[in-house]
Amino acid sequence: MSTPAPKFTTTHWLIIIIASIGFLFDTYELLMTPLTAPPAIAELLGIDMTHPDVTAWTGRLLWISALCGGFFGLIGGWLTDKLGRKFVMAASIFIYSASPFCAAYSTSLGMFVTFRSLTFIGVCVEFVAAITWLAEVFEDKHQKEKWLGITQAFASLGGILVTVINVWIVAHLKDLPSLGLPEISSWRYLLMTGILPAIPIALMLPFVPESKAWKDKKAAGTLKRASFGALFAPELRRVTLVTAVLSACAYGIAFGALQLTPLRIAPGLPELSDTSKKMAPLRKKAAEQAVAAKKAAPGSPEEAAAKTALADIKKDMAPLDKKVKEVGNDVQFYQEMGGLVGRVLLALLLVIGLSRVALLKVFQLPALILLPLTYLYFFHVGGHTFMWAYALCGLVTVAQFSYFGEYLPKVFPMHLRGTGGSFATNVGGRMIGTSMAFVTTNLIAPMISGDPTKILPVHLAKAAGYVGLGIAVVALLVGLLLPEPKSEES
Repeated sequence: MSTPAPKFTTTHWLIIIIASIGFLFDTYELLMTPLTAPPAIAELLGIDMTHPDVTAWTGRLLWISALCGGFFGLIGGWLTDKLGRKFVMAASIFIYSASPFCAAYSTSLGMFVTFRSLTFIGVCVEFVAAITWLAEVFEDKHQKEKWLGITQAFASLGGILVTVINVWIVAHLKDLPSLGLPEISSWRYLLMTGILPAIPIALMLPFVPESKAWKDKKAAGTLKRASFGALFAPELRRVTLVTAVLSACAYGIAFGALQLTPLRIAPGLPELSDTSKKMAPLRKKAAEQAVAAKKAAPGSPEEAAAKTALADIKKDMAPLDKKVKEVGNDVQFYQEMGGLVGRVLLALLLVIGLSRVALLKVFQLPALILLPLTYLYFFHVGGHTFMWAYALCGLVTVAQFSYFGEYLPKVFPMHLRGTGGSFATNVGGRMIGTSMAFVTTNLIAPMISGDPTKILPVHLAKAAGYVGLGIAVVALLVGLLLPEPKSEES
């Protein structure tokens, strides 16, 4: 006779709320990058948004922050096994809450990159610590699978929330107080909202427990020592390497295609062709005046004249730029809605009891078709056809993030759950997978364009389609080696 599931208490609900807020703002904090990086880089470098350096530095930022997040996230996973799940999770949430607020006050590109990297570090650590904590605070197997799936679904709400808030900020920018910001820019206000999760988390954390299973073993002295070398012991080597590669593939598709779409690829959609034609001569004039201002002697009449001319051109560009941003926000919204459906669908399939290996194929196989079709064909069609295709790309990709959040705690023993999960997610996903943003923007797109100084959205779309297809093929083949979880023994 099966044992009835433990009765839910106020503590259980607090755990669920904290985890949901954490996952929601994981995505919120990360997806501020495609929305804030291009305008921030352009402003801090004093160049136009269409300047090739903006595209180049957007790719570099994604890669630099991901490398930092992956390296320190790996250490954070080890600390999760050593110091405790709740403690490390709380510390990481406060890091990723404070750093975007500081980034809003950036006065140089180096400062901006530093604080965005800190945000990435906090998110990388929090994700692994949170799923490890959740996997152990729920003792009942069915409750554990159910709430791991449901709480991770809030990550997609984070993407929707950041899009909605960005739209509101852009619409009300002229009415917002300066708050001591160096410049009145929408990207600065959006970054300031990153402080929001710290407030409810700080109020609730004192009332939730550390993982009892981990705490009891630690107190009894029976908890084995966590080490990176143990991940490559014969019994764990296969799952360590396969999950790292598959995580790299999921993040590779997200960063090498999806996250580049709202601001770097969407401007090339057919519905914006007239806007692009009108902006082209204005952009050329803006670039010329920006160069003239840099070449002129500081404080000279020539510099003042160039800056005045540049300001006038930007005023003419403002309504056109606003239209481009509105389309980008719509694109972002579709992707997040697709991702939300993907997470919910995964949670439902988990309840049905589909095998873990078969479950992954449900999302990997459609990706082989959807990614190249979306970027190599539907991009040229535009409109709702592209939007819905892009949403489906978000569905099959984001569902895989939730998949590994549920799968990883099952295949590593308790003393290695944080370390193993972190190796797959941070080394595989964040360090290797996110480098696909650099590959798409700095390697493949320039090859397609034939001129690194003239990379257009259509070149980035083709690059994203090729990169996405290549990664999807690798993921499907490597997925054949993924083992079923043997048990949930500690």
